[in-house]
Amino acid sequence: MSATNPAVPAPTPTVIGVPAPQEDVDAIVAFVAGVQHAQQNALPDAFLDGFREDAVWTTAHGKRLTGLPEISAFTRTVLPPQADSPVTATYTVDLVLFIRPDVAAVKIRQRPVSRAGGAYLDEIFHGQEDPAALMAAHPEAVPGTPTYVLAKDDGVWRIAAAQNTQVLDLATLAAG
Repeated sequence: MSATNPAVPAPTPTVIGVPAPQEDVDAIVAFVAGVQHAQQNALPDAFLDGFREDAVWTTAHGKRLTGLPEISAFTRTVLPPQADSPVTATYTVDLVLFIRPDVAAVKIRQRPVSRAGGAYLDEIFHGQEDPAALMAAHPEAVPGTPTYVLAKDDGVWRIAAAQNTQVLDLATLAAG
């Protein structure tokens, strides 16, 4: 199942920082698409291929994982059961900050989506003056806003550090 519609092109991310070739922007967008594919299809090996050996990952609930062995143990526990979940997520690159030509901070819009029909679940918050009650009633609809710090080693972009954060700011939820 793919929750993306190939007929609808992904928005072009904002790119700032030091100059970098378009091929690196394209590679980063493709990298994030690979993360989405691994997550949607509950593929731990594909997901873990995107990490450096010394990576640091902080989950959406604040658990810090240090190094690929720790990230791997966590991923192999939590990702496979997601294959049976009625909810998955899409990942869109919003912004790429090239810190150096081989290091980029990547801001991602992570939207929960129904596997049956592909409806974006976070749309229930859009336009609400106070979405707080909806957040409690529909935690599966709360989107994420991960940040990945990617490093390019031997021509391959991989996660060096990442923070996977849920969107809990009411104004951001209501605005969409």
